[in-house]
Amino acid sequence: MENSGKNLDSYRNKKEIPHSIEQATLKALSFYPDLKETKIEFKFNEDIKKSVMQAQPKFTSMWRSRKNRSYIIKISKYFELKGEKTPIEDLPEDVLVGWIGHELGHISDYLTKNNFTLIAFGILYLTSPSFIMSAERVADSYAVDHGLGEYILKTKDFILNQAGMPQKYLDKINRLYVPPEEIMALMENRSSHDD
Repeated sequence: MENSGKNLDSYRNKKEIPHSIEQATLKALSFYPDLKETKIEFKFNEDIKKSVMQAQPKFTSMWRSRKNRSYIIKISKYFELKGEKTPIEDLPEDVLVGWIGHELGHISDYLTKNNFTLIAFGILYLTSPSFIMSAERVADSYAVDHGLGEYILKTKDFILNQAGMPQKYLDKINRLYVPPEEIMALMENRSSHDD
């Protein structure tokens, strides 16, 4: 699970990262060497509707080639932890690594799509719960394939069992996102392919 021995500074290339989450972000990026040349801005946002983080292409780069597109990961500045407003950087590092790793999974997926497919993706994500389920499964699959399975499990455990989230939010997570058991199955499948 540990990505020690890697020089995390080398993953800073073409990235804009707030200082307070730099360590967790670089650690998550270290699992995605294929994103080293991809421009990604990690940006705190005061008001992300209905989520904690969102990965999307920057609109201004939408008509460039896939190789030259740039992306933004919007991150809520605060997290509601057991009813208290908590700075996102105060979450456990492994939870942040898993959360950011999941968002990087979305970006890996976006890199496989042409511009028109990406536009259709955005529309379907906004309008179709079954499409959201599929897109979240793909992002988690990318994260597990890149070796982040343990971090994804820690993030899911934190959200579902430790954060004291409102039941309405937990119902949404359980309805739209991959359950921990499926992440473990993906991890087992990955390790059997590695053997």
